[in-house]
Amino acid sequence: EGRSAVDLREANVSFSPVSFMDMRLGRQVFTWGTGDFLFLNDLFPKDWRSFFAGRSVEYLKAPSDAAKASFYTDLLNLDVRYTPHFDHDRFIDGRRFVYWSDRLGRQTARNINPETPASWWEDDELAVRAHRNVEGYELAGYYYRGFWKSPAGFNPATGRATFPDLSVYGASIRGRLGTGIANAEVAYYDSEDDSGGDDPFVNNSEVRFLVGYDQEVAASFPSVKNFTVSGQYYLKHMMDYDSYANNLPVGFPARDEDRHLVTLKLTKQFWDQTLDLSLFTFYSWSDDDAYLRPRVAYDVTDNWSVETGGNLFMGDDRHTFFGQFEQNSNVYGAVRYSF
Repeated sequence: EGRSAVDLREANVSFSPVSFMDMRLGRQVFTWGTGDFLFLNDLFPKDWRSFFAGRSVEYLKAPSDAAKASFYTDLLNLDVRYTPHFDHDRFIDGRRFVYWSDRLGRQTARNINPETPASWWEDDELAVRAHRNVEGYELAGYYYRGFWKSPAGFNPATGRATFPDLSVYGASIRGRLGTGIANAEVAYYDSEDDSGGDDPFVNNSEVRFLVGYDQEVAASFPSVKNFTVSGQYYLKHMMDYDSYANNLPVGFPARDEDRHLVTLKLTKQFWDQTLDLSLFTFYSWSDDDAYLRPRVAYDVTDNWSVETGGNLFMGDDRHTFFGQFEQNSNVYGAVRYSF
C-alpha cells in the first residue's frame, strides 16, 4: 500500500505458453484508456498521495499483484487482467493532506480507515479489454468487475467508509484528426450496491465521457518548434439524480447532476529538448474550482535531472473536488539519478 520504506513496483515473470498468447504473473503496473490524468476505463490503482505531493508522474500508477494474459488474433486482440485480492487506490486519507468530510461537514485530517474487501479469491477484480487497429484508428472495448477504487460508500452502523461493488462497461477510439491526434472515451459505472440511486451512503451509477485533442504547434506554425498543446473535455453524469437528491441527509452538500471539467496542457522544450517547461490546468465550471500543475525539468546529464513545480488548488467551496484541497497547495523540488 506504499506505506513502508520500500515500495516494490515490479517483480514478475513473463512467458508465452502458445504463440498467440503472452502471460505475466506478479507485481506489475497497468495502463489503459486514452485520457491524460483522467481515467474512465483504467480501473487500476492510482497513487493520488504521490501525485498531489509532486513526485514523478509515473508513480501516479500504483502497482497491482495480478495475472495478465494477452491474446493476439487476426480479428482483434484481447487483454485480461485478474487481481485475486482487491487493490484500491492510494487515496487521500488525512495522513498527508486534508480533505472534505460530508459526515463532519468540514475539512479534516482524520484518518479514513475504511472497511476494505480483504478476502483472497472472493474480493477479486477482473478487467478485460478487446482492441484492434482499423486504418490507423485504435478501437477498444472495456469491462471491469470489482469495487470502487476509492471509498465511495459509508456504513452508518460502524461509521467507516466502504468500497461498494462496481461494474464498468466502456469503449474508446484514438487516431489522427487533421494535424493532431484526437481521442474519445465513454464508460458506464454500474454501482451495484445502489441500483435505484436512493441510498445516500453509496455513490450513484454514472456515465462518464471524454474527448481530447493533442497537437504539435509546428504542424501549423513551422517556426514554433517543440511546443505541444493538448486539451480535454470530461463529463461525469450522475444517474438517478432525483432519487439521490430526495434521500440526501440534511446538512450534506448536494453534488451536481453533471460535473463538467476541461484541461489544457502546454509543453515547451528548449536546449535540444533538455529543458522542459509545462503547465497542466484543470478547470471545472460546474464546481467552480481549478487545479494547476506548473513544472520545470532539466536534464543535467544522461543520468542526473532536476525538477521543480507546484500543485495549486483553488475553489469557492470547500466540498468540491479541487476546492477541498486548497490548503494542500504546495511547491516541490526533486533531484533524480537514473541508471
